[in-house]
Amino acid sequence: MSAESTTRRLSESEQIEQLKKQLQWAELKIRSLEEQLRLERIAKYGPNSEKLSDAQLELLELEPGVSNIEVQAESEREPLPAATSKNRKHPGRQKLPAELPRVERVIACAPEHCTCRACGKETAVIGYEQSEYLDREPAKYFVVVTKREKRACKACEDGGVTTAPAPARIIDKGLVSDRVVIDTVVAKYSDHQPLYRQSTILERETGVEISRATLDGWVMRVGELLAPIVTAMGRELLRGTYIQADETPVDVQMHDKRGKNHQAYLWQYGRPGGSVVFDFRLGRGREGPKHFLGQFEGILQSDGYAAYEKVGGPKIVHACCWAHSRRKFVDAVKLNPRDAVATRIVMRIDDLFAIDAQARAQGLDHTARQALRVERATPLLAVIKQEIQAAHASALPSSTLGKAATYTLALWRKLTRFLDCPELELSNNLAENSMRPVALGRKNWIHIGSQQAGPRVAAILSIVETCRRLHIPVRDYLAAVLPGLGNSPISQIKERTPSAWAAACR
Repeated sequence: MSAESTTRRLSESEQIEQLKKQLQWAELKIRSLEEQLRLERIAKYGPNSEKLSDAQLELLELEPGVSNIEVQAESEREPLPAATSKNRKHPGRQKLPAELPRVERVIACAPEHCTCRACGKETAVIGYEQSEYLDREPAKYFVVVTKREKRACKACEDGGVTTAPAPARIIDKGLVSDRVVIDTVVAKYSDHQPLYRQSTILERETGVEISRATLDGWVMRVGELLAPIVTAMGRELLRGTYIQADETPVDVQMHDKRGKNHQAYLWQYGRPGGSVVFDFRLGRGREGPKHFLGQFEGILQSDGYAAYEKVGGPKIVHACCWAHSRRKFVDAVKLNPRDAVATRIVMRIDDLFAIDAQARAQGLDHTARQALRVERATPLLAVIKQEIQAAHASALPSSTLGKAATYTLALWRKLTRFLDCPELELSNNLAENSMRPVALGRKNWIHIGSQQAGPRVAAILSIVETCRRLHIPVRDYLAAVLPGLGNSPISQIKERTPSAWAAACR
């Protein structure tokens, strides 16, 4: 074998080895990018999407707007078994809600089926083969002609003319009814339908051209009317003993000739099972919660964001959220599924949530739940802290696991407040869930039109989200309180809040 051929073979061998290293590096790079993409999608679609496969998350990306309800439904759907469809058990026909109105439609037999095939005599109806399916009527637009009586005395002219008073309306002398105005508001802030799209639909369905600016005027008027009610709801929250808080960014058009939107924030304050109040602020600084909370001295539960420090009264109790802590350890597991330490910590935190799940299943009140927590959560927390401290000591500080451990240990006192406060929940997820409609709205209506519109949008979102939490039909509520609200005395405003209105309707 010549020296030249040996050199060539060595060169080929080196090239193959180099190509193998490049392929290995490329595979690692792809895996890292896939992990980052998955984390981004989970952050986008919320905790429920943690259960979804990459293929399911990719399908969600194809939808223009996906609600948290759809993500939850997808995450709870059972995977298809490997067996064929013939072997799968059909779940059965879903029953339609009993409270929906029924419209009966009787289908008669054809004439040739009304006589007996044996003797030729007429057959009798002996019953019905009954089935049900869901149907709908499309929106029906019509013009309401209001005629107000004008009366005068024909015997003399001294009494003058009397006219029946006009009914109170949301938009005085407006072209549309209160119902159309309310539908516009609900479609935008509950169903995330931007105004330009609603304007197009109205023109298509009615032939009436109503500009987006006019629709925006309706929305701003509703926000203006609702603002005092939301202020009363805020006072009611501050008189309580427990508030959950969160914040989310929202773009605002500033009209300052720069051509750029400003990133403002919607701060949300709410009580589990109670009202929700959104507060619009141009920044994310401490001034927002400091101004809203004033001298509040109850429990304030939030994430670890520093702006929630040094707010409220001197006796305020700061608490943090175990779901935020768990999510950081879950991220470590996603990046390295074989990480036994992170996996074990996630399982321990799940055991912590299982204690409260048991209390809910048994219908325990706060006092009984607290006794269960003290009995079972106290020793479990000692184990969790010990394992997190060990992870903190062994993991790189810049690693996902190291950051998760640092975050949790720094907030440990606030995370364990629930042992002292019976009403305190383990997580702030209710507050986060209230933010998801805003996140979905941002994808559709993009931004808030002006700085002045911010507080009015916040007022509408407060009412919409509160009605959702309290299971109040938002259209019924708005139709009941908005007409004439601008002329109502301030003393009556507290009677118009969603909770007060629902109590009065019972």
